[in-house]
Amino acid sequence: MISSAHNPRIKQIRLLMEKSRERREEGLFVIEGVRELEIALLSGFSIHSLFISSPILSDPDKAAFFTAKAPVVEEIDPALYEKLAYRGSTEGVLALIYSRYRTLNDLTLSTPPLIIVLESVEKPGNLGAVLRTADACGADAVLVCDPLTDLYNPNTIRASLGCLFSVPTLICSSEEAYRWLTENNIQIVAASCQSAVPYHLQDLSKPVALAMGTEDKGLSSFWNERAHLKVKIPMKGKIDSLNVSVATAVLCFEAIRQRNI
Repeated sequence: MISSAHNPRIKQIRLLMEKSRERREEGLFVIEGVRELEIALLSGFSIHSLFISSPILSDPDKAAFFTAKAPVVEEIDPALYEKLAYRGSTEGVLALIYSRYRTLNDLTLSTPPLIIVLESVEKPGNLGAVLRTADACGADAVLVCDPLTDLYNPNTIRASLGCLFSVPTLICSSEEAYRWLTENNIQIVAASCQSAVPYHLQDLSKPVALAMGTEDKGLSSFWNERAHLKVKIPMKGKIDSLNVSVATAVLCFEAIRQRNI
C-alpha cells in the first residue's frame, strides 16, 4: 500500500502529469479513469504500471481486466489517490502507459476516407474535443500538423474521453501531411472565412481532408494555397469564428450527411 506523497512512484506520476519533457524522455504518459484506460487497452496500448485504490474502484471485473494486462500493480491509499487524481471525479484507477506514435504509413483508409487536419493546435482541450468528434463521425484519422501542444497532455486525454486512443491520431509536419494526402488522392478542404463557399454547398462526399486552423489566425498560407476547396460556416452574429472543435464537428457531420451514413 502506497500512502506517502514522497514515494518515488508517486513523484514519477506527478512529473509525467505535469511535464511534457518528462513524458517524451520516458516514453510514458498517465491515464486516469476506467473508461479511458479500457479504451486505450482495447486500442492496443500497453500498461507499464497500474495503480489501483480498491475502496474507490468498485467494479471487480474492471479491476481484474486491468490487473491481467499490467506487469506491475500497486495499491494506493484512497486519501493519497484523491490528492493525486487529476480529474474532479475519480474512479480509483490510474496507469502509466507506453507512448505510441503512429506514422502516415500505418493508416488504413475507408471508402471514401474522411481525414481531419489540425494545424498548430495549441489548446489540449480543443484537441481532445476534436478527437471526440472524430470518433463520433468515424473519421479515418486526425493529422496533428506542427502542434503547439503535447498529444499526451492530461487535458487532451480528459477532453477526448479516451478517443485519443480509439481514433488514429498522429503528429507530422504540414509538408508530410500534404504529400501523403496528394499521394492518396484526397481532396483538401480548407475551413476559411475568405473567398469561401458555404460548407453545405460543396461536395464533401468524396475522399476529403478537412483542414482546420487556429481560432485567432485560421489556417496558414501553406494550406490555404494548396486547398482544392475553401468552405465557410455562415455566421449570423457579431463574431466571425467558432471554436475549432465546434467548427470541425459542423463540417464532419455535413460530410457524413452527404454520404448518407
